[in-house]
Amino acid sequence: MDEHDRNIMQRFNEQFTDRDIDLAMAHNNLWHFCNILFPNFFKDDREYLTDMCDRIENFVENSDKHFLVINAPPRHGKSLTAQCLTAWLFGRNPACRVMTASYNEDVAGIFSRNVRNTIQTEKLGDAIVFSDIFPRTAVKFGEAAAKRWTLKGQTQVSYLATSPNATATGFGCDFMICDDLIKNAEEAYNEAELDKTWSWFTNTMLSRLEGKRKAIIIMTRWAENDLAGHIIEAFGEDVEIITYKAQDENGKMLCDEILDAKSFEMIKQEMNVDIAEANYNQQPIDVKGRLYSEFKTWEQRPNMPMIYDYTDTADTGEDYLVSVVYGVYENEAYVLDLVFTDEPMETTEPAVADLLTRNEVNKATIESNNGGRGFARNVARLLSEMGNHRTQVADQAQTKNKESRILASSAWVQNHIYMPLNWRTRYPEFYKQVMSYQRKGKNAHDDAVDVLAAIYETVANTPKAKIYTDADLGRAAAHRRAPFMR
Repeated sequence: MDEHDRNIMQRFNEQFTDRDIDLAMAHNNLWHFCNILFPNFFKDDREYLTDMCDRIENFVENSDKHFLVINAPPRHGKSLTAQCLTAWLFGRNPACRVMTASYNEDVAGIFSRNVRNTIQTEKLGDAIVFSDIFPRTAVKFGEAAAKRWTLKGQTQVSYLATSPNATATGFGCDFMICDDLIKNAEEAYNEAELDKTWSWFTNTMLSRLEGKRKAIIIMTRWAENDLAGHIIEAFGEDVEIITYKAQDENGKMLCDEILDAKSFEMIKQEMNVDIAEANYNQQPIDVKGRLYSEFKTWEQRPNMPMIYDYTDTADTGEDYLVSVVYGVYENEAYVLDLVFTDEPMETTEPAVADLLTRNEVNKATIESNNGGRGFARNVARLLSEMGNHRTQVADQAQTKNKESRILASSAWVQNHIYMPLNWRTRYPEFYKQVMSYQRKGKNAHDDAVDVLAAIYETVANTPKAKIYTDADLGRAAAHRRAPFMR
């Protein structure tokens, strides 16, 4: 900075106080507006909130697109940001009209009151309030109902809060903000409810847009065909998407202060894994297209004299090794234990050897494709070194088409494989891969379901012993005596 620039900065600082600068920045920037009014939540070190606010502002002020979809985990400030945005829009332009939508009338009313209260906050001490930033924007006295109110100087209703079960008749808006329209998992996985929400959005809400015609959908993801999914599919290039995961691929949390890794693990133990991944990591599950519904489970292990294992080694660096120990009782397969990991072979070989030993496996089959034969030899060697002479290890080539095998075996697998009662929390990654596998379309992984298909081929195609009755034995004895009776 040269002498000229320093002189300009000095005159600027002499003319404007820090408060003046804060007010100007809050007027012109959504993040600063949120940060000044709600500093305990919109903290400087919560970078994802800065990013969210800046990208929302850019969409509102500069983007040619008409739809913005924001997917973020619960309790991370989606609704508060949406409420701040509504107030900020009114402050920037009191003539604009905003409609917000929530999943029911009660929540819509809460949203409305929070926005209205932000605008009407009275001055106390030196703290900056809305009227300091936007002195020209105020709610018109006498026209401030719970979910419908008007700003001073306006002849039309400025704000309407609604829901899918309410009405929006006679109200047009420049900005539409939909905040978490799905209530819970039961509703999210109900095809009729999802179709009903989409029909309401297209037939009722979209017809209300006018002027800038901007729609902002802020929600936690659920299924592929939830509202966000429908909008992305229907409007394509006209949709901007912002996604925040609670935990990234490296295990880093979005905001440890709001949700740390330990708490997230507890949530995943209590919640269905697919729902947790959808809600917190924005990975929607298409329940309608899933190959499997819920599996049968066992609590008391039946008496099974022979214990088996089937292992599929990882084909590539992105694949998982899957080794499933199971027993057979009355031609039903009972999964007893498993290893499911993407660790390298130097880790998986001893892990499988330990699995076979501690479960007293009698026969282990290891697919010989893609290095499986060498894997089998190494596991057999480790078993010998461990003193395990019970388990017989055999390698087996798999030549059938994988997808065809998986689909052909799915009905038997669903009806005849029993999982441990706690398999959802005991083997969460295995559970997720099995339960998210789609009947049609691209699947990122098929390792887990491929092993279930192999168990089907082993158990269902094994010749079944005939149980002979006394009558059968009598006929057999008579047949043996017959030549001597002629």
